[in-house]
Amino acid sequence: MRRRYLRDTGGKVYFLKSGRSCISILKINSILLPLKCMSKASKILVTGGAGYIGSHTVVSLVEHGFEPIIVDNFSNSEASVIEGLKALTGQTTELHCVDVCDRNALKAVFEAHDFLGVIHFAAFKAVGESVEFPLKYYRNNMLGLLNCVELAEEFKVQNFVFSSSCTVYGEPLEGSKVVTEDTPLSKALSPYATTKIMGEQLIDDAHAAGFALRFLKLRYFNPVGAHPSGKIGELPLGKPNNLLPAVAQVARGKLDQLIVHGNDYQTTDGTCVRDYIHVCDVADAHVKGLAWLETQQNGACEVVNVGLGKGATVLEIIHTFEEVSGSALNWRFGSRRPGDIQEIYADVSKSRELLNWEARYSIRDAVRDTWNWEQKLRNG
Repeated sequence: MRRRYLRDTGGKVYFLKSGRSCISILKINSILLPLKCMSKASKILVTGGAGYIGSHTVVSLVEHGFEPIIVDNFSNSEASVIEGLKALTGQTTELHCVDVCDRNALKAVFEAHDFLGVIHFAAFKAVGESVEFPLKYYRNNMLGLLNCVELAEEFKVQNFVFSSSCTVYGEPLEGSKVVTEDTPLSKALSPYATTKIMGEQLIDDAHAAGFALRFLKLRYFNPVGAHPSGKIGELPLGKPNNLLPAVAQVARGKLDQLIVHGNDYQTTDGTCVRDYIHVCDVADAHVKGLAWLETQQNGACEVVNVGLGKGATVLEIIHTFEEVSGSALNWRFGSRRPGDIQEIYADVSKSRELLNWEARYSIRDAVRDTWNWEQKLRNG
């Protein structure tokens, strides 16, 4: 069994078990993460808070005066991110090593705190893997969300932000590559996408049934980049499923070659087009979302796109990375990947109007921060 370690300020070392058998750190020693009685006004439960988007959102929450409480079982994240969070925020963020599919363990977290809101990230997210292991995705993504919504309602939490995805739009119709929140949802092209559609439907049905929760569904496009400080970033376990981490690992020499999946799409250079949005912008959208939810009546339910609002091809990302890093990448074309969409990017007018949010970072900024993060990893 592989063990990951966390160290408290007193020098004690505690281990986290991998996978679903992960236990709550709070049960190991209350000195490490004491249960503090604090005002409900600031506490936000962040499931998957040690993950890529979750960790950046934790930083943004702290910067805006919230107290994030992390729930993560480290099945798709590394314990080392906790030290990065401490370096960025100047404080130790309370962490419960809990699987959101374990209702009893998750309920204990709700019992220990009085939350203002829940931000639910914890889900499997790789499109290709979901095609290969569909039941794994249905079990984890649906049961985890169900537990979070039920417990949030039971414990009278006011606000709930759901991590959805642009994959719910499927393959846009010809001539409609820019999608608004009113764009009809197409047939899902992967089990991952199906779980996001089902997750949104679960929330809609809870809202229609009269749940007092205020819901916000954020449909992310393609989060990329890392914190500009280089203290936290994307840490894929095993071979990266996303483009920029793979590009950076090829440049670093950790991967031999980058495979571009398909060059016969009906786009400007034959490669897929995506809306790449800096992860810090995605993180900030959650804080704006919480602020908006706080102004709403009980029972609100809304959906908002979170994207840059323009597309870039895979080759454009590769060439931008080569310019920023000064390195030529070893890459080649390969076959198309099951579940991939040809071209999609967001209409972000609703995010500006409803949440008073829009992206601050460019694609070049995201590439720069990704390379900075990868170099810091290389240097220890």
